[in-house]
Formats: sequence, C-alpha cells, structure tokens
Amino acid sequence: QVQLVESGGGLVQAGGSLRLSCAASGRTFSTYILGWFRQAPGKEREFVARIGWRTTTIAYADSVKDRFIISRDNAKNTVYLQMNSLSPDDTAVYYCAATNRWSRTTSDYDSWGQGTQVTVSS
Repeated sequence: QVQLVESGGGLVQAGGSLRLSCAASGRTFSTYILGWFRQAPGKEREFVARIGWRTTTIAYADSVKDRFIISRDNAKNTVYLQMNSLSPDDTAVYYCAATNRWSRTTSDYDSWGQGTQVTVSS
C-alpha cells in the first residue's frame, strides 16, 4: 500500500479556484491509479476524478467535467486536483486514494488519505 496526505483545501468564494495536492510515500507510486473522491455532510463518498499511471488516461464525474483537472507528477509522488468555477455544491471533504483497478468505486481503492476540507461560500 501507499500512504497518502492531502493538502490545499480551504474556504473560497463561489466562482473561485483551489488546487489540491496529494503527496504519496512509496517507491511504487507511479504504478498506481490515483483517484479523488469527496464526501459532503450527510452524503455518501462520491467519485470525482481518476488518473492512470499514463497521465493521458483520465476520467471525471459528470458534475466536475470541464471545471476540474486531475494531474500527477510521478517524479514528485504527487497527484493534483485543480478545481475551477467552484460552487457551494462542491463543498465537501476531498480525499485522494490509490488502486490497481481502473474504477470509480470506493471499495476498489486500497489506500486513502485523511481528507482535506473544501468550503465554497455563496
């Protein structure tokens, strides 16, 4: 497994942007598929985006497509989530996770970070 630590969350006004980072430990980072998920109060954790070890293999949830950008830097063992045009509906705790499966299902992910809070004010 790989250890993951998220950062970059905070409070932002609607229409603003934030960039989340997720730093990983472990020499096999580049072989993992990495995902971002989020969980709003009272809701289930939901898929946001994922990226394969080849950075051209990417998928997004419909709710964030064209607004969020996932990327990774294998040399830095870090995955990023650039979030643009944020709305209050994006308010949630954001988690990064790692898996060896091309999946959007939370149970397929083996390693999780502790999460970072993103709050979007109207």
